[in-house]
Amino acid sequence: MKKMAILFISYLVGNVLTAQPKPEETEVWAPEPKVVTGVVAGKPPSDAIVLFDGSDFDSWRSARTKGDTEWESEGEAMVVKAGAGGIETRQSFGDIQLHLEWRAPSVIKGKGQGRGNSGVFLQSRYEVQVLDSYDNRTYSNGQAGSIYKQHIPLVNAMNKPGEWQVYDIIFKAPVFDEQGRKVSSGYVSVLHNGVLVQNHVEILGTTEYIGPPKNVAHGKAPLMLQDHGNPVAFRNIWVRELN
Repeated sequence: MKKMAILFISYLVGNVLTAQPKPEETEVWAPEPKVVTGVVAGKPPSDAIVLFDGSDFDSWRSARTKGDTEWESEGEAMVVKAGAGGIETRQSFGDIQLHLEWRAPSVIKGKGQGRGNSGVFLQSRYEVQVLDSYDNRTYSNGQAGSIYKQHIPLVNAMNKPGEWQVYDIIFKAPVFDEQGRKVSSGYVSVLHNGVLVQNHVEILGTTEYIGPPKNVAHGKAPLMLQDHGNPVAFRNIWVRELN
């Protein structure tokens, strides 16, 4: 009986061992990710679309007239011209990684929403707020780094007025079916000066100043920068398409 028990146990152990999966059964070799050069010495990744590097406004137009922008050129930056209206990219985008740098005026004028106000509108509809929120109290879902009127930033990561701020934004666009119904919400993550301030938050719809968000079907659309009457500067803007 003892010999038979040993043989039976050996049989069971053998079956268990032979049933173990092989490492190669879970190895995926294709597709192979393409090689991309990352950010080096401030230069964009090799697969980035450069939207503004200080040389020209070729990638931008007036959001109002669809003609050439009237914003000012100031060295490596472009500056909001009050009354000229917002500007938008000539190219439309869906899912993206966006990098841009912005600067509120060093001379402080106004308070709350009247101080260094602009905005980055994803697909021309969904605003990541630009505001001088350094020692400047306003409603929390309207300060710098907020998804305007929808999501309060996790922290206030502002540099002082006159210093450059950095936004790195990951955007997953909403999806609509053929009947115009939203079947998947948009999501956004935002790093402000390298600090995570929005962690994959759901976009509820358009970021309205008054009233609830709206969800009207759309596809790819331009990026837009807002004219809110303040001379906010922007530089080093690039985007990577994720779809």
